Amino acid sequence: MFKRNSVHPEAPVRALRVSAFQIPTDRPESDGTLEWHRTTIVIVEVSASGCTGLGYTYADLATASLIDQHLRPCVLQADAMCVAGIWQRMVTSIRNLGRPGIASMAISAVDSALWDLKARLLGVPLATLLGPVTASVPAYGSGGFTSYSLPELRQQLGGWAADGLRFVKMKVGRDPQRDPERVQAAREAIGPHTRLFVDGNGGYTRKEALQMAGAFAEYDVRWFEEPVSSDDLPGLRLLRDRAPAGMSIAAGEYGYDLPYFRRMLEAEAVDVLQADATRCGGVTGFLRAAALAQAHCLPLSAHTAPTLHGNICCAIPGVQHVEYFHDHHRIEQLLFDGALRPRAGDLHPDFSRPGLGLSLKKSEAKKYAA
Repeated sequence: MFKRNSVHPEAPVRALRVSAFQIPTDRPESDGTLEWHRTTIVIVEVSASGCTGLGYTYADLATASLIDQHLRPCVLQADAMCVAGIWQRMVTSIRNLGRPGIASMAISAVDSALWDLKARLLGVPLATLLGPVTASVPAYGSGGFTSYSLPELRQQLGGWAADGLRFVKMKVGRDPQRDPERVQAAREAIGPHTRLFVDGNGGYTRKEALQMAGAFAEYDVRWFEEPVSSDDLPGLRLLRDRAPAGMSIAAGEYGYDLPYFRRMLEAEAVDVLQADATRCGGVTGFLRAAALAQAHCLPLSAHTAPTLHGNICCAIPGVQHVEYFHDHHRIEQLLFDGALRPRAGDLHPDFSRPGLGLSLKKSEAKKYAA
């Protein structure tokens, strides 16, 4: 274990660096409502008292510009030990820019870097700083894009099941007529004991989603994510009330602030709340969303960014699992030394390394600089 460092009571942030990288997908990808061929990651590094913290978000290049030009003054010379105060200063600063979307993703990257820096200054893993309740968290393999052929779908999901992942998720919603066949192929590939999830990304109407829920139940689908738009709270509530027993309705990945999560929970729209620390305000925002879910007696599931969430979620009671998303785990393995991989179906943070335990592979990252 790392020894606790001797730190001055104040550790002013002396430098903030932001960079962006665009990584092509390994094949064409699509879900129920979107198609893409590359993913952009924005990385923030903040330094104080001889230590550097690293945080990141998956967002547009404009996010990097906002961090560089707008959030930088909120961070420089601030005490790195007072992350909550810096977070509040950043939130206040973007009042006229709009809280949802790019502004929140920018805050998320900076906040996660500050938490990583604070843990490094104290010489402890981030999970230890937050207060661990478990040493690992379950992961679910996530991919199965609608652009995949049936052989590609079987290979990916079946491979995850063979590697020990107990849950896998596939995309649906682009072609409702083909979806039952695709779900059947996935079930055959993973066998009867691996849990099968589907994600509609809001691609169905309410009535289509109800019909599909019944069809998917024949293949023991236990999770139906965004069967309708996550903005359609009455529609989600309808699915939650009428979906087959044992099928959880999930949403929340597009939550950027606490009022969003509060509205979803008060509408009783989901069985499982999702949150994403790369969108909802970093570690600070994610912890607050988790507390809100606990207050409503609902489990929480972390959306994408498996290395970041694998560290945070070990300190949160009631976390169901972390999404081991195909695109993001590729990028994190490519760009970071210390990125997490599942072992026996779980993500295990490295408690021998301080902070998130990550370092940027600069020579590799340079190839993808945006």
